[in-house]
This record gives sequence, C-alpha cells and structure tokens, in this order.
Amino acid sequence: MARTIPVKETLTVEFKSDLKKYGDADLFEDIVAFANTDGGDLFLGVEDDGTITGVHPGHSNPITLSAYIANNTVPPISTRCEIIDEETPVLKITVPKFYGGIAATRSGKMLRRRIKIDGTPENIPMYPTEIATRLSDLRLLDYSSMIVLEGSLNDIDPLEIERLRRIILAYDGDKALLELSDEELLKALGFSREQNGTVYPTIAGILVVGKNLSIQKFAPTNKSSFQVLEGTSVRVNEDYTLPILAAIEKIIAHTEVWNPQQELEIGLFRMPAPEFDKRALREAIVNAFCHRDYSVMGRIRVAIEDDGLTIANPGGFIEGVTIKNLLTAEPHGRNQLLADALKRVGLAEKTGRGIDRIFEGSLIYGRHLPDYSNTTPTTVSLFIPRSKPDVQLARIISDEQNRLGRPLPINTLLVLNMLRDIPRSNANQISEAVNLSEVIVKTILDKAVESGLVEPYGAGRGRNYMLSHKLYQDKEKAIGYVWQKDIDEARYPEMIINMAQNAEYIARADVMNLLHVNESKAYTLLKSLAKRDILEPINKGRYAKYRLKR
Repeated sequence: MARTIPVKETLTVEFKSDLKKYGDADLFEDIVAFANTDGGDLFLGVEDDGTITGVHPGHSNPITLSAYIANNTVPPISTRCEIIDEETPVLKITVPKFYGGIAATRSGKMLRRRIKIDGTPENIPMYPTEIATRLSDLRLLDYSSMIVLEGSLNDIDPLEIERLRRIILAYDGDKALLELSDEELLKALGFSREQNGTVYPTIAGILVVGKNLSIQKFAPTNKSSFQVLEGTSVRVNEDYTLPILAAIEKIIAHTEVWNPQQELEIGLFRMPAPEFDKRALREAIVNAFCHRDYSVMGRIRVAIEDDGLTIANPGGFIEGVTIKNLLTAEPHGRNQLLADALKRVGLAEKTGRGIDRIFEGSLIYGRHLPDYSNTTPTTVSLFIPRSKPDVQLARIISDEQNRLGRPLPINTLLVLNMLRDIPRSNANQISEAVNLSEVIVKTILDKAVESGLVEPYGAGRGRNYMLSHKLYQDKEKAIGYVWQKDIDEARYPEMIINMAQNAEYIARADVMNLLHVNESKAYTLLKSLAKRDILEPINKGRYAKYRLKR
C-alpha cells in the first residue's frame, strides 16, 4: 500500500510523536500556530524523521478531539480530524488558515509558524508588534488610518501642506481640495480626525505632512534610500527620514538624472523612450510608499544598477495577491487611507491599477517585463530590467493606439509581447504564459486579428498565431517572418507522405488534424499530391480516401 502521509515537515506539515500521548497544551499551541500562518496538516503518530509510530488510544476519537480543540482555542478553530490507516493508524488534523484576525489558545498564547535556517518548521510566539502586520495582511486593519492620540495638529508641517497643494496642481489632482482651508484639507484627506471634541493627526497625516521630529517620534519606520551602483562601486547612497511627498519628490528627481533616454522614429514622428518609463517609475515608487508595512522596521530602497532598477519595500503581498495574479487581483492596498489620499492628490493611479501602469511602461516599448520574483513574505521587490526597445513593436502599438484614439488594454499588450517572444503559439499556450483565462485570450486574439495586429494560421484548437507582417519591416525581421510563417507549409507535402506511409489510407480529416489547416487547404494538398502521382484516390467525393500510389 502506497504511503499517503508526506515524508517530511514543511510550513504546512507537522509531525508529532504520540507514543506517550502528545500533551493537550502543546497540541492547542500547534493548532493556533497553523491558524495564524497558512493553515496546514498536523499528523499525530509520526516522528520528526517521518517514521510512522501510530496514534495514542487517547487521540483515537476524531470527533471528540475536534470539539476539544474548538473549546480550547479563541476564537474556536474548526479543525477536521481523521484517522489514516497506514502501517499503524495516524491521526491527521487539518487546520484552516484563520482569516478573522489572530487566534489564541484558551490560556492566551498567540503563536505562528516559520521556517528555520535548516529548512525545518517551528512555532514561535507572535509578538505585539507583529499583530498589526498580520491584521493588515488580512485586510482587517488600516494602520495608516489609526489616530495618534499623543499627537496634535502642531505635529503637522505647514510647508508640507504647501507642497501638497503644489502637487495637486502639478499632477492634476482633485482641484476641489485647493478650495479648502488647511484644517479642512487635512480632514478631507483623512490626515486628521476628531475624537471627544479634539482633533488629532492620523498616522497617514504624520507620514505625508508631518514634521521630521514628529515622524521620528510617531512613525519611526518611515525611512527610504536611493542608491546608484556601477559594478561594485557606489556612486550614490542617500538615506531619508522625510515626509512621504518630500521623499517621493527627491527620489524621482534622482532617477531623472540616472535615466538616459533615446528617441524612436515612429513614421514621421519621434517618440522619446527613456530607459525606465517615467510614468511607470513614478507609479512604482508611489506604490512602494502606499503599500509598505509601516508597523515594522525597514526602509524603502530604490537602487539603479548595471542590470536594471530595483524598488523594494517592507511588507509582503497582502492576502489574495500573488506574483501570478498581480495584474488580475482586485485592487486593495495595505494602507487604504494613505492610498486613497495619494490618488486624490494625483500621485497614484486613480483606478487603483498602478501595477498596470508599471507593466505598460515596458510593454509599449517592447522591452522585457518587470519582475517580482524576488518578493518574499516580508518584502515586495520589483526589478525593472535594462533592455533595448523593440522599435517595430513600439511602432505598431503606437499606430494602433493612434487609430483607436486611446491606449491599448494591458492584456492586449501582454499578448502581443508574448507573441513577439514566442511566435506560433496557440491560445492555450498564450493563456498559460500571461496568466489569463483562455476565453479572455481568444477574445483578445480575435480583436487583434480583426485590427491586423496578429495573423492566425491553422484551424480548430490547434490554431496558432503570430504577429502581423507589420512588425517585420526591416530585412532581418522580414527573414524571420517568412521563416516563421512559411517553413511549415513547405513541409506539408512531406508530412502528408509520411503519414500515408504509416496508414492504409488517409482522408481529408486526417490532414486537417495533422496540419491544423481548414478543409479547403487539406483538399488542395491532397489533390496536388495526387496530380504528382504520389497519392491515388480510393474513392471520390467529400469523403474521398487516398493512399500511396503503388
């Protein structure tokens, strides 16, 4: 009988020996640690090395144990307990991830799981400073909206309010805000709130328009840095403890200096193409300040290196967001009040889809895509690689956007980029590559074919696609286009003959399935081989069959 129990422990798998009956208090702590992390399975009756030794008779009633666990955890954790028949019975306790906040044992212990340096898991206490991070990750707490009861409006810097007003004008923010007095402006943006007749600043207010000393006192985690590295040499290394608006302006000003640009010839016009798209760069920097975890120490780091640009901030992706669904997940920030304020000011994308702008900044020039693969549970890391623009792809994108009078959707740009990198792909392959459903991809491809951006060939589910001949205007790319499009057709007769050599006879449907061509094309190919006396028809009509001529 094959083993059904995992062979080693992981973050979501734990083994416990039950030879001497595992202690109740330890069991409740294990359950709470699983619930406060990602959930998982606890196996009673398995040693640390994976050896199965069996569950103790005192734990042999799954229904009773499940109720016992619920009665000794706060809030009650609903587990699923079952006996697994291996070499000897083992108890499997499945613990769901707890989305309602923080779970604790009845005695008040809060724990979480983590992976040690040696790769094995352990349970550790959850400290008070980690609670805000956990609630924020679960979208149950907006740290930026918390009132600073020890503070006052004297902690707000009038010069930063003036900077705020200048930014609203410069970035086409909500002009109605400019009509408000300073006190009304702070309330409108959520930077101050009244409690028991007294107006206090919020964390967002301190972060955005607070005095430097007040930031160090009430929001000491608000630190950032800008670096320029050439090989192992450090050209620039600056650290800031500044209000967010001042820090963003400083970092953007620095990147301007280290962001060379070239001009692309698009027909009669020239299009500026900076190495890092300015709009995408601004959105990425603002995103880092909006979505960082301000309850933990650390700093936002912007670094320009030989290979590209990195923007990293403390705090991993919030619940429900992964690297794969970045472009499709419902927009929701860790610090919603702060994010909403920066949208109204004009710095952040008003739709909440700043991530689209970051990707668009590379896609419209045909450059390599932004990369989030270095992101960890505690840090979001964005890498924008240095790469040359694809002039021809940028041209057809620009032409199509001018024709439509609007930007192309981000999903269309992703599909075009993928077909540039991997031509002759079908809808299923494209769907997997760009993390979109096949239905959405087919809709995009149909529209792209209608507008002449993409050319299809073949039929049925095996229908393949490649970028239009519009992309291949220079000689080198024209050769690539001809090769991609015509090499298969040149081999069609050879492939049909090979199939006929291994079958008693072949029909039009066989050729359609083999080559992914339509019925008319299959008929033409068969008739051509018959005229050359390579094939001979066995019968006539729509369902004629052919065999090699003897």
